Amino acid sequence: MYSIIVVPPPTTEDERSTTEQIRLAPGERLTFGRSAHANRLHIPHEGVSRRAGEIAAQGAFWILSNLSRDQTYVVENPEGAGEHVKVGPGRLDAPIPFEFARIVLPAAGDLLPVEVWAPRHDYMHPDSDGDGDTTAPAFSLDRTKRYFAVLAALCEPRLRGTPHAPLPTVDQVVERLRPSWPAVSRTTVQWNIDYLSVKLRLKPGPDTADSGPRLNGKKESLVSLALRFDLVREDDLVILRANAPSGSPQ
Repeated sequence: MYSIIVVPPPTTEDERSTTEQIRLAPGERLTFGRSAHANRLHIPHEGVSRRAGEIAAQGAFWILSNLSRDQTYVVENPEGAGEHVKVGPGRLDAPIPFEFARIVLPAAGDLLPVEVWAPRHDYMHPDSDGDGDTTAPAFSLDRTKRYFAVLAALCEPRLRGTPHAPLPTVDQVVERLRPSWPAVSRTTVQWNIDYLSVKLRLKPGPDTADSGPRLNGKKESLVSLALRFDLVREDDLVILRANAPSGSPQ
């Protein structure tokens, strides 16, 4: 099975179809750059180095080498909350952990995207026989509760593929949840945001918390934690179209 799939960037000189793909099996390498003779992936843009970089498939992940002299490449995770890896000039064999990634090449005022997919996944086989006490979950969330619907609504813009999208306001969350939760209000949404902040240990309980709410900071912290640890996934957004979540918490 192929380890990674590379989708070349479209350019003004070479109008490539976005469906064109270059497939790399484990151990294979792909050089890219402006020179058509020195690279398997030709990027005919005057702002790209003649030999700009190299992608290598390494089983279930891939590595990136930056062969340019003065350009830093940014590898973005379009499915994450703004996650990215910077690969500086001359850096060799930088491991990239993202399942779906976008290499952004700065090129004379343009930003050229090279998309890389890593469809091969290796997982350990779970032991069939449990041994000892069950490990306590790191984050205990009930997807049938209203607080989870609030969290899903907060995460939705970034889960839809826009990692730097502004978070929805409380009023926007209210409108998003109203079809499945007719009684929702600003007060209940704000209450659930406070509840999540305590439940996920982002702030102390009401007995020791500082006075004065900072709602924007709470929302950003909640969404960042939820997306980093996959507490909310794109599949969970179905709750925003489903029947009303169960009652308590509010």
